[in-house]
Amino acid sequence: MLKLDDVVVHYGTVAAVKGISFEVDENEIVTLIGSNGAGKTTTLAAITGLHQPSTGTISFEGDRIDHLAPEKINALGIAMVPEGRRVFPQMTVLENMEMGAYLRTNAARIRHDMEEIYHHFPILKERRSQLAGTMSGGQQQMVAMARALMSGPKLLLLDEPSLGLSPIMTQEIAKIIRDLHREHGRTIVLVEQNARMALQLADHAFVMETGKIAFGGKADDLRHDAKIQETYLGV
Repeated sequence: MLKLDDVVVHYGTVAAVKGISFEVDENEIVTLIGSNGAGKTTTLAAITGLHQPSTGTISFEGDRIDHLAPEKINALGIAMVPEGRRVFPQMTVLENMEMGAYLRTNAARIRHDMEEIYHHFPILKERRSQLAGTMSGGQQQMVAMARALMSGPKLLLLDEPSLGLSPIMTQEIAKIIRDLHREHGRTIVLVEQNARMALQLADHAFVMETGKIAFGGKADDLRHDAKIQETYLGV
């Protein structure tokens, strides 16, 4: 579904991503793990068109997208939940969700998807009239995920969904990610500093270090790798 081939991304003269290549198959979860500054978020920014690669190619369903504007990429079926949630604080939960469906025109399908999302996030239905900015961090994360899902994405990108959340809320977010994948076959790219959680959720994983992919393979294999355990899992 998604393919990155020798992608390089610069910020000014500094290369934040240095020639990475990986693929994401339909109906799987792929995770990118690594320390701060490893290039994980920059990789997602390149996929979504927020930062175009200096060199290399990005393809989605066989077509190149690395030259497209973000709204064109979103319209193709790629949605991202950004780091830090970034909800519209002065808008209600419902209005935030409706913003996610801005590019869609099928009203019946939008209503169907909204009810499906409420199934995964029942608290959002209860609080659909509440201003998003008055909600807890975990609830805002749910709003951000629901907003992205309202665009009807084929590929969902999650950037640090557990950042700043309590252990209990982190477990809840992990359960929602797992349910979205298992019940609906969602294809997901997960960027996450909580490597233990990420490797438990993912089918395949790539470890990024200073803008490069240092390791890659089946997530379960990496979870039992001695070096990964020592460096990223605290074992």
